[in-house]
Amino acid sequence: MKHFVALLFPVLFLLASCRGAGGASASLPEGDTLAMCYAENLTMVAYPGYVVATLRNPWDTLKTLHTYVLVPKDKALPRTLPQGTVVRVPLAKSLVYSAVHAGLVEELGAAKQIGGICDLKYMNRPFVHEGCRRGTIVDCGASANPDIERIIDLHPDAILLSPYQDNSGYGRLANLDIPIIECADYMETSALGRAEWMRFYGLLYGVSSQANSLFAEVDNHYKRLKFRAMLSSSSYSLLADLKYGPVWYISGAYTTMGRMYEDACGRYAFADLRQGGAIPMSFEAVYDKAGESDIWIIKYNRPQDLTYADLKAENPGYARFKAFRERRIYGCNTGRIPFYEETPFHPDRLLGDMIQMLHPEIQLEGGLRYFSLLGE
Repeated sequence: MKHFVALLFPVLFLLASCRGAGGASASLPEGDTLAMCYAENLTMVAYPGYVVATLRNPWDTLKTLHTYVLVPKDKALPRTLPQGTVVRVPLAKSLVYSAVHAGLVEELGAAKQIGGICDLKYMNRPFVHEGCRRGTIVDCGASANPDIERIIDLHPDAILLSPYQDNSGYGRLANLDIPIIECADYMETSALGRAEWMRFYGLLYGVSSQANSLFAEVDNHYKRLKFRAMLSSSSYSLLADLKYGPVWYISGAYTTMGRMYEDACGRYAFADLRQGGAIPMSFEAVYDKAGESDIWIIKYNRPQDLTYADLKAENPGYARFKAFRERRIYGCNTGRIPFYEETPFHPDRLLGDMIQMLHPEIQLEGGLRYFSLLGE
């Protein structure tokens, strides 16, 4: 028990600094609520000998997505436990579906606790490819159709995957008697809210101190950058992303990106869409509302960096936008730049890029990390 208390103490200390007044007293039998600073869909309560983590259903906030009971594996299971999926921690051999979470686990110093992965071709992490080559990490196939036999042979302590709306279950995976950790962090409505989930993952891997320290660093840096943007005397208006298929998916104001544009003090063309999720719009509707935006920020995955000529060839209508005409389009080639791997748990780095693009008089040390102006 002393080992678990020592593991949990830094979590209690740091989380109490966010909303300490809302947490229960350590003497109360119902346990200590570990106060969260920003995360809206994650609640953690510490009891003697275990922690209960409750994930709110982000698609129906009156319901619970999943409840986990984290019990230290070097202790016997308590005689009575609340309802939920029991997970013995720290995880020694986990199966991780996404590069986002694999990268975080590596940064927290627990890379050796990843025993298997999915979607190897999307994993831009050298330690993953080296582990697969050496046989210390098992490639369990595509996340949409994982190799069940390999998973059975691996028999991980837990499987970390991202849930999605209207999921009817996990098929044979749910019958393996292996805890499935539903990583719903991506459904938070703020960048810092998503990043704060690293505290939950820190508990899973027995690296709470590292997770708390990293989050405090990210939080402080994000707030310093936000304050700097507030002091700027000028700001560009912006449009983001590209048309995909028949529609253009626009981030609402209550999404992680919508909130980040606001924190960067940019004039987002769709800031009046006060809703979460991606909103499908027609090309003409986007052009009517954002055609005169000063800058245009896009992400893409291509063998070669995108150019203005490529954009125009893809859709001649793009050339009508002011940002195209004035050559103020910034692109991030996610095929070679670790945008998706880094930014979910380092939103401060992305905010730094946003501020420099939106406020031309602000230049941060190191310049832009993910984006660059398109070439001709």
